[in-house]
Amino acid sequence: MDTIYALSSAQGKAGVAVVRVSGPLAFTACTALCGDLPDARLSSLRVLRRADGVRLDQALVLRFDEGASFTGEPCVEFQVHGSTAVVAALLGALGALEGLRPADAGEFTRRALENGRLDMAQVEGLADLLEAETEAQRRQALRVFSGGLGVRAGRWRKDLIRAAALLEATIDFADEEVPTDVSPEVMALVTGVLSDLKAEIKGVGVAERIRSGFEVAIVGAPNVGKSTLLNALAGRDAAITSDIAGTTRDVIEVRMDLGGLPVTVLDTAGLRETDDAVEALGVERARARAARADFRVFLVTENQVAPEGVQPGDVIVTAKDDTGALGGVSGKTGAGLSELIGRITQELSQRAAGAGLATRVRHRDSMERGLLSLEAALVFIARGEDSADIAAEELRTAVRGLDSLLGRVDIESVLDEIFASFCLGK
Repeated sequence: MDTIYALSSAQGKAGVAVVRVSGPLAFTACTALCGDLPDARLSSLRVLRRADGVRLDQALVLRFDEGASFTGEPCVEFQVHGSTAVVAALLGALGALEGLRPADAGEFTRRALENGRLDMAQVEGLADLLEAETEAQRRQALRVFSGGLGVRAGRWRKDLIRAAALLEATIDFADEEVPTDVSPEVMALVTGVLSDLKAEIKGVGVAERIRSGFEVAIVGAPNVGKSTLLNALAGRDAAITSDIAGTTRDVIEVRMDLGGLPVTVLDTAGLRETDDAVEALGVERARARAARADFRVFLVTENQVAPEGVQPGDVIVTAKDDTGALGGVSGKTGAGLSELIGRITQELSQRAAGAGLATRVRHRDSMERGLLSLEAALVFIARGEDSADIAAEELRTAVRGLDSLLGRVDIESVLDEIFASFCLGK
């Protein structure tokens, strides 16, 4: 493979910049710039020079032997002073060396996948880790990147291969007396994996929400204080406020961090019957968007009956409670604001606790394919030895479905999409 190089730290001025070189000529490039090769996996201070002897910078140089680097290839990292001029000079010197070329976006991580250093789920976890904005996103991405899903899928695979082997043994010895009935063990193995898959699939929706963000809709009648509350939550004037009813015509979104969870708060048009065509369209959009949201905060006036559309877990709170005497909330004075934030955070945190290791639609699709095959296998296992060959084939189909979860098969269609989100140095 080619030897590639790129800036692996952020663009722009910084105290330190990291330039990574990976491939069969990485050590040759290091020797050309440093004069010698540092000890493996130990940082060493070196003066970097161009081929003509011009000094580039003084840098910490790290060497990783094949099999010990992020990519699995011989790799060298140069930690130089983080000015744009120093980085440009170093990249120029590397580009002048024969056999080296700039890395494509995500190419270091793609090589880690191809060399068996990461599985597909770990690559996706790394992508999520690089994009993480909140503590919950960081923790979830780190669990996936650490290989938790791969370990679990490996255990499922082992159990299913064992079950298929037992069934095939009954086929191979169909004309002989098999000393034990293997069906109880096969049923136990298959039902165990089936139960795990159902639990993991159930948690995908919540895990996706942690990745993309929960949606919380503020709902209520016109002029009840929804926009004022949104501004108070955002800490800025995100929405126009007015004493005139019907000011908000469209859905206004504000992204924020609540208790480490990514949350998009929606300010919706006031719900009422109206002859104004534009306002009516806004009300229709508000109802639809609020229904799709994960959580709704209904603002009501004192003694108002419970509004329509309330779902389990939603919050109904008295609006414009400027003094806090009613136990409600006021975006104007801030009364009850911390309590409302606490209720929202508690509800969303309870939901987030149900997240599994699978975090993407692709993961769910792979597991659902395996689930269907396992359910079919159980039907044939129950029919006895005459259907053992069909049951074994269903188990092998389930294994192939789970293999796609980790990228062992059928991954080319998603590789380009995933690696397009990586920067050049990753």
